Amino acid sequence: MSHALPESLAWSLLETMLLMRRFEEAVVRLAQEGHFKGHYHLYIGEEATGAAAIATLGERDHLATTHRNHGHVIARGADPGRALAEILGRANGLLGGRGGTLHLSDPALGFLATSAIVGGCISLSVGGGYACKQRGDGSLTMALFGDGALEEGVAFEALNIAALWKLPVVFLCENNSVNAWGSAKGGFPTLNHAAKDLCSIPQSVGIPAVRVDGADAAAVHDAVSEAAARCRTGGGPGFVEAITERWPGSNPLWPDPVTGVTDLRMATTDMALPQEHHNWFRHHDPVLRLARLLAAGGKDSADRIHAIDAQQQRRMAKAIDFALAGAMPAAEAALDHVFA
Repeated sequence: MSHALPESLAWSLLETMLLMRRFEEAVVRLAQEGHFKGHYHLYIGEEATGAAAIATLGERDHLATTHRNHGHVIARGADPGRALAEILGRANGLLGGRGGTLHLSDPALGFLATSAIVGGCISLSVGGGYACKQRGDGSLTMALFGDGALEEGVAFEALNIAALWKLPVVFLCENNSVNAWGSAKGGFPTLNHAAKDLCSIPQSVGIPAVRVDGADAAAVHDAVSEAAARCRTGGGPGFVEAITERWPGSNPLWPDPVTGVTDLRMATTDMALPQEHHNWFRHHDPVLRLARLLAAGGKDSADRIHAIDAQQQRRMAKAIDFALAGAMPAAEAALDHVFA
């Protein structure tokens, strides 16, 4: 099936995806410079999925996401400076420095929570879907999770309840296990499920499910739009599995920027692609793929791409300055928001 985006939407998604990419490159830089400690996960290589899916949401809709969350928060419209400040643990962060990278969230934009517990966001999304149905205002909740979440018992329970009660939940499985190293090669464990077709799991409880190329923004947008429309009209939940080839830098236990800072000339000119990771640059980098489609419009389109990127890079430079200038939370604030 062929998919195409309206031109205005394609440009809007590229703008979002470039901000997502430049944000993650900034996170890598700040980590390498020692501005924050601890583990972090990057969304590089999955920008088309998050940007296209979240573009289908309205202001009243909710989201529940996972440990690989930076891209989702930025795509939803969070301030990149406050998001970076949160990752650095600063008081001017989105959550006052309490969430850090693994729990990065923006409640003001409809995020119910960010759960670093694998599968946790799926159960949270069902609660959100129940609230949306009770309100009866046509809103929905979107769950964004990795393929490994479907190994957890709570995932099947959540799918079952959502189907039984016809809850308005879009389950978006971001399957990035293609070409993942796995623990045998020194990377994270990859999917280990008896079901060889993940779409068969929601289908077993009557939830319509579809699989798309997660690096194809048009395919993701079409599939999620259809699932969301069904939710909004009382048809119950939908499931979309977005398949992406894992960014090579996400293979080791610690992110490694092996593909370097993204050079858009690989999409707008006949610049030779690097031999190392050539296949990923050519076929699987969603930012370059969408940029190539738009650059086919000629020199004016190519110039527009670089102008948008320059704007986003300036925005990220300001965001970095904002985050680094933020103060650490006061010691006496440690007990704020504690129930007991």
